[in-house]
Amino acid sequence: MTATADLLAPLDLAFWNIESDRHPMHLGALGVFSAHSPTAGAHAADLLAARAAAVPGLRMRIRDVWQPLAFGGAAREADPDFDPLDHVRLHAPTGDFQAVAGRLMERPLERGRPPWEAHVLPGEDGVSFAVLFKFHHALADGLRALKLAAGVMDPLDLPERSPRPIEAPRPMLALPDVRRMPELVRGALSDVGRALDIGASVALSALGVSSSTALRSEPTGTRSIAGVDLDIDDVHRVRKAVGGTVNDVLIAVVAGALRRWLEERGDSTAGVAPRALIPVSKRRPRSATPQGNRLSGYLIRLPVDNPDPLARLDRVRTAMVRNKDAGPNRGAGAVALLADHVPALGHRLGGPLVGQAARLWFDILVTSVPLPGLGLRLGGHPLTAVYPLAPLAPGQSLAVAVSTYRNQVHYGLVADAAAVPDLDVLARAVTDEVDSLMEVCDHH
Repeated sequence: MTATADLLAPLDLAFWNIESDRHPMHLGALGVFSAHSPTAGAHAADLLAARAAAVPGLRMRIRDVWQPLAFGGAAREADPDFDPLDHVRLHAPTGDFQAVAGRLMERPLERGRPPWEAHVLPGEDGVSFAVLFKFHHALADGLRALKLAAGVMDPLDLPERSPRPIEAPRPMLALPDVRRMPELVRGALSDVGRALDIGASVALSALGVSSSTALRSEPTGTRSIAGVDLDIDDVHRVRKAVGGTVNDVLIAVVAGALRRWLEERGDSTAGVAPRALIPVSKRRPRSATPQGNRLSGYLIRLPVDNPDPLARLDRVRTAMVRNKDAGPNRGAGAVALLADHVPALGHRLGGPLVGQAARLWFDILVTSVPLPGLGLRLGGHPLTAVYPLAPLAPGQSLAVAVSTYRNQVHYGLVADAAAVPDLDVLARAVTDEVDSLMEVCDHH
């Protein structure tokens, strides 16, 4: 391992090791830009390749580590042979950005070089183009991926910040100071107790919960995506009428959309309450390892079985309040924290089993990815919409990601294309559910 290498945090290592050809562990974002000319897409591809070389995080590859104290681990290090042209691809013009992006999301990232790609999709209409960014989850979580993508966008005119003092990095593989051994032992015992609490919560969460077979599937490796646009003012109207948070409303919309989708399929919704994992970032500002995943999560049951939109929202709100009261370090949704208690070699050997176990403790991922309020541009072309795309866990057929950008809410739906051939129906159901909530609230 080189002197400048950075060991993967436990959760990053877990993401690196649970990947398979049929379940690549990259997240993505499909950004749509308005264009001033038919050549705007080609110009954007040239800019992305030129700017990528100046973003240090985009030069990082992941290499195995077989040294003492990190045996079986992996580390990020700068790729001496980095070539941006290996990562930025210009495609033929298309009239359907989402169909092309879905097929591109199927392909795992090449693991021998920095695990990211940018695919530029010119529009057949000549007045738009799209860029699909793909980042491996071991390289970046949602916040880090956003920072990396922003690094290749047009510079923003922002006021300069005063520099902050830089703390000296700690040695990566230093042995513990013997004077701190009592403190370390207490910390280890506390960690064990927390791990047992989380493990018990996970076991309990798997009991007595009914899901739908539509949310589970044998992996085919195929992918389809769909994007949905909502007006943030409509979401605020619902929130102001019935209380709770914007996030509560957005989660309740997923529950209602799933109910509509299942009913249109002819599937029963009686007793169906799938477990939704709601990731929670535990990233600390100015962390020594800002690129590492620091995630916990909340686990709630989506009230798909309840026919009343307001009752569904109330149940979501109550569940989220209960999760927040307990905090992100406790409960079944905090299972990601268990990765911190597993040695590196355990991640390597147990990765495939952990991936298959995902279906045992949640049925669907519903995640929120924050975006800047300022308008982004690429080559002077404004970003008009951005659809976040989450990885699909083994055995699961659907994942949902949500972002708010410039007064619009964008849902990004990712599905196993074979298991969910009617993803467009679910996308329409999201819009219909918001319309229904507003109508009910107007008479509330």
